[in-house]
Amino acid sequence: MRVAVIDVGSNSIKLLVASRAPDGRLVEAGSRALEVRISKGIGSDRPRLGPDSMARGIAAITALATEAGGLGAEKVIAVATSAVRDASNGQEFRKRVAAETGLEIRILAGAEEASLIGRGLLTDPSLADLRDFHLYDLGGGSLECLSFRDRAVERAVSLPLGCVRLTEKYVPRPSGPFDEASAGEIARQVTDALLRSGFALPVPPGVAVVGTGGTLATVRAMVAAGRGAPIGGPDPLIKVSLLREILATVGPLDAEGRGRIPGLPGARSDVFPAALATLLALAGVGGIEGFRYSIRNLRWGLAAEFFG
Repeated sequence: MRVAVIDVGSNSIKLLVASRAPDGRLVEAGSRALEVRISKGIGSDRPRLGPDSMARGIAAITALATEAGGLGAEKVIAVATSAVRDASNGQEFRKRVAAETGLEIRILAGAEEASLIGRGLLTDPSLADLRDFHLYDLGGGSLECLSFRDRAVERAVSLPLGCVRLTEKYVPRPSGPFDEASAGEIARQVTDALLRSGFALPVPPGVAVVGTGGTLATVRAMVAAGRGAPIGGPDPLIKVSLLREILATVGPLDAEGRGRIPGLPGARSDVFPAALATLLALAGVGGIEGFRYSIRNLRWGLAAEFFG
């Protein structure tokens, strides 16, 4: 049996179609991500999904559900995260999706989202050697922080530190160069939120650090494009020094210039510097030198939950 998971995120809406192999492993049959950004306005005190955002979101969900059917999915699960759960009219969007697509969207609470991200990560065979580790997943609306002990979630925290949210709040001109004032304010906000969260930082000695999310995926794509090689390879490690170098390169450019860099999607070019600044602030607080990247986060966790 194949199950499809549609993840309605703040910056993108993603699809995973997966099945369970006889040995229990989850096997991907297909995946896709659409850069839709329904979260415009998430940085305000009272976020609200606008009519255009809702229309784009419903169109993307419809397209991905159709694609899932073409890949043989017998069941479609749809969930929404920060952009919808924080919106004052999130339930209105949920009802519109049900009326226009027939899909009932499950709006995940922050702790629930973090837990499912952790469950998805545990399906990654390239991380099977890890016992005690931290996981950080940066999205458009939130940052999920998890600590694992003996491959079980010990603590999970969801913080409103997503790159779209922080860009709207602290970057006056997202279409222009990323200035030092914006970088400094984001660093202060991220540092303060992490220290107030009670999450165990710095990372204890001997504990590995794993990272997921679109920002690290973009960094990998940029590196691959620069090398003229496909993305991939076992146990990819993204060093914090590389993130710092990339920010020094893309920060002085405007969004149009950043969008011309191979591997960096134009739809992310306005929020990419803030995302890098967030990860660098996290690394500073956590004493982190690098992230082991994994693609297996929320969608994989939902597929694992479905199959039991």
